[in-house]
Amino acid sequence: MTVREAPVELPAVLPTAGAPFGLYLHVPFCVTRCGYCDFNTYTPAELGGVNPDAWLSALRTELELAAARLHGPTVNTVFVGGGTPSLLGGARLATLLDMVRDHFPLAPDAEITTEANPESTWPEFFAAIRAAGYTRVSLGMQSSAPRVLATLDRVHSPGRAVTAAGEALAEGFEHVSLDLIYGTPGESDDDLLRSVAAAVESGVDHVSAYALVVEEGTALARRVRRGELAAPDDDVLAQRYELADALLTQAGFDWYEVSNWSRPGGQCRHNLGYWDGGQWWGAGPGAHGHVGTTRWWNVKHPNTYAEMLTAAALPVAGYERLDADALHTEEVLLGIRLRQGLPLQRLNAAERQRAEGAVADGLLTSEGDRLVLTDRGRLLADGVVRTLLG
Repeated sequence: MTVREAPVELPAVLPTAGAPFGLYLHVPFCVTRCGYCDFNTYTPAELGGVNPDAWLSALRTELELAAARLHGPTVNTVFVGGGTPSLLGGARLATLLDMVRDHFPLAPDAEITTEANPESTWPEFFAAIRAAGYTRVSLGMQSSAPRVLATLDRVHSPGRAVTAAGEALAEGFEHVSLDLIYGTPGESDDDLLRSVAAAVESGVDHVSAYALVVEEGTALARRVRRGELAAPDDDVLAQRYELADALLTQAGFDWYEVSNWSRPGGQCRHNLGYWDGGQWWGAGPGAHGHVGTTRWWNVKHPNTYAEMLTAAALPVAGYERLDADALHTEEVLLGIRLRQGLPLQRLNAAERQRAEGAVADGLLTSEGDRLVLTDRGRLLADGVVRTLLG
């Protein structure tokens, strides 16, 4: 059953002149729902009447309305996420990028990324999206251990992600990322080490590694609650992070955000825009946008999303105006996670004093006029933020 969501009128928003601007495009389709996932995604059985072409038509309308609202700023990064964008196939993803070009000017060096699941990619797919103008692919690998993939309800074979990465590289992609999850119940240190080693040996220039989070409302949470699986252990998660970091560093990857490592030049510029307090329009069901001091989010269900856009209304479910305190909190929360660190001048006197304590405790280090997390600090990044903000 579709939950009806009432539209909300988005106030006037204009990007800051000269600041980088991005587009996030949300693809809500998945073949199956992974047990750990709480993203805004839908399987065919859950959707009923909405198909990819109807969603694509609605998205075209949202981009048209967005461009009129924003007066067509130059777009520096485009990120197609999901869900499973690769389910659209190469032709639809090419059409999607053409739709962006129809409504927004792209910077000559624009980074254009799509996420992809290994089981819905093949060489011809990578060739088609590379020819269309995509510059980056992010593949969900999670693990190379069969038992870990089974616990996560992933359907691809253990070696498929590495094979897919090789296919993308062979078709001319210079920037390919593999995403890992560590801390899955039943995972061993060796499982993680083999997964990281496989990612490194694949030749990609970017690896993300995220600790498993048991999100409420997911199948995984229900299994943990019933006692079928053990909840992730914080000490084990910290140990696994250190193992991954050591192996990636040894292989020539540098961390540039707490959960992201890259070879030189392999950083994801779109995600850096989020962490640097950048601006973007989020298009698609459930997508979030942030321009100026306004953040908003779209209605979640694809049926409602399409209905609103058929009526030429932006599918906004809600918005908030961020005051100076909220913007400062986000700047500290996100900026401290970056290898480039947080400028000391952005902190007030009380926060600087607390930062001195964190430095004395070995959680932060001063690099010029910036505060940077130490290796130990990365394990306790959320706690460091709480300390700074008091």
